[in-house]
Amino acid sequence: MELRQLQYALQIAAEKNFSRAAEKLHIAQPSLSQQLSKLEKELGVLLFQRNTNSVELTHAGYAFMEKAQMILDMVGQLEREMEDISDMKKGRLNVGSLPITGSHVLPRVLPLFHSRFPGIEIHLIEDTTNVLENLTAAGRTDISLLTLPVMDSNLSWEPLLDEEILLAVPPSHPLAKKAGELAVVGIRQLRDEAFIVLKRGQGFRQIALELCRSNGFEPRIVFESSNIETVQSLVAAGMGIAFVPSMIALGHGSSFRPAYLQLKERPYRTLVAAYRKGRYISKAAEAFMGVMREVMDNGSDDSNPGKPISSDLLSDER
Repeated sequence: MELRQLQYALQIAAEKNFSRAAEKLHIAQPSLSQQLSKLEKELGVLLFQRNTNSVELTHAGYAFMEKAQMILDMVGQLEREMEDISDMKKGRLNVGSLPITGSHVLPRVLPLFHSRFPGIEIHLIEDTTNVLENLTAAGRTDISLLTLPVMDSNLSWEPLLDEEILLAVPPSHPLAKKAGELAVVGIRQLRDEAFIVLKRGQGFRQIALELCRSNGFEPRIVFESSNIETVQSLVAAGMGIAFVPSMIALGHGSSFRPAYLQLKERPYRTLVAAYRKGRYISKAAEAFMGVMREVMDNGSDDSNPGKPISSDLLSDER
């Protein structure tokens, strides 16, 4: 039995499809099928029940996958401990990130991290909140950059940044004339507005909905998008209004852009580094989080409502 065979079996179990699993593993499907057959022959049991369009775990398969995941986790932790002993001269760090964070924060973080730790390879996975929580709980990422609340009870987290949420409105909107002034708008005033939000599965969508619900109304959603930049473009085109993180507003360089207003309630979202409870946190992961805080700290000024959180305040409690 080889470690790669355990990895192959776990990927098949996750995808429930040989073609998708082979694609994720970057190997040919016949090779994947051959390795699985070899493993099942060695074990003397069938791990999967093959169907026309999918595969399902057998009873033996469920038992095998649980132990296989534990073995790979232990191997991964051993590798990271050895990398730490080698003083981070080489290694690999799997980082999960929400698309908003990936496009607006990581371009500042990754070059600095690479300049300090050139031997550490970063493997970046960008996906929705739900997917990233599942991947992190399964040990597929070392850390994932998420926003509170973190729903999976198998995860611990450390806060990185508190970031103010702003309101984006079309340039022609009556509220737009207040943009750039000291005036702010209350969320209750937005009851009759048309909202543009992110699609289900993305954490910021839930934050936006809760802001409305906590102020006594259900938002009237007219458009949904999986991309925050598309949300902004639709706002700029006059299709509705949207809540946006301040990093989005400050980084929006297009001339075709919404107007941004501060909300009277001064709501914030909290960006955190999440990892599986009990997982060994490598020096590389700690260093990456340190660079994140440093970049956020250096990027904060009077024009940026984001507030980095001191490492003295770290907590792994939800």
